[in-house]
Amino acid sequence: MLKLDGCRIANGDFALSADMEISERSTVAVIGPSGAGKSTLLEAIAGFRDLERGKISWRGRDLTDLPPGKRPVAMLFQDGNLFPHMTALQNVGLGLRPNGKLSPDEVAEVDAALARVGLPDMAARKPATLSGGQQSRVALARVLVQRREILLLDEPFAALGPALKVEMLDLVRELAAETGTTLMMVSHDPEDARRICRKAILVAENTALAPQATVDLLNDPPPALRSYLG
Repeated sequence: MLKLDGCRIANGDFALSADMEISERSTVAVIGPSGAGKSTLLEAIAGFRDLERGKISWRGRDLTDLPPGKRPVAMLFQDGNLFPHMTALQNVGLGLRPNGKLSPDEVAEVDAALARVGLPDMAARKPATLSGGQQSRVALARVLVQRREILLLDEPFAALGPALKVEMLDLVRELAAETGTTLMMVSHDPEDARRICRKAILVAENTALAPQATVDLLNDPPPALRSYLG
């Protein structure tokens, strides 16, 4: 279980409160008005933003003071952060070895990850020669080889067209189910949340609320969410 116990997360002049439990292997959307603190919440869980107070734990292990690389968390940002001078294989390989020096077994693992995301023959290609959807798949493969227990998505597919975005969301759902990964996904599109997330966290009015059924939240949204959704 992922637990945020009495957390207060500061981001400049803004502060977000969070107190919740997220079950293992769950798929959870993080929704709410723009600027409400959705990304701030994920950044705190990943270790990129410190807590003013409170504690974050996973399976009873305190993560609060651990740096990002020591947490069981992988995060995929809006920008896939691919290095333009590196091939797809090299970019994915950074998920295994930050220095890029892969063993033959690790190269095989990267090749397998690229194949799993639908890019079996793209290892030698650089980002500039790939479509937006293919670049997203490379970024997802890099997360896949990290084998972390928690995957955080901060709208990495927002720039894709509707059909491609749906394809990537379905792929993420499949991968999470296959690996038993706990998934949290920021989304501005309620249909994305309905598609792959059984639970949803509403972030509004400086508070991240405990997860509830996505269908229930979206079918009967509270005023803060209703005014945002229109």
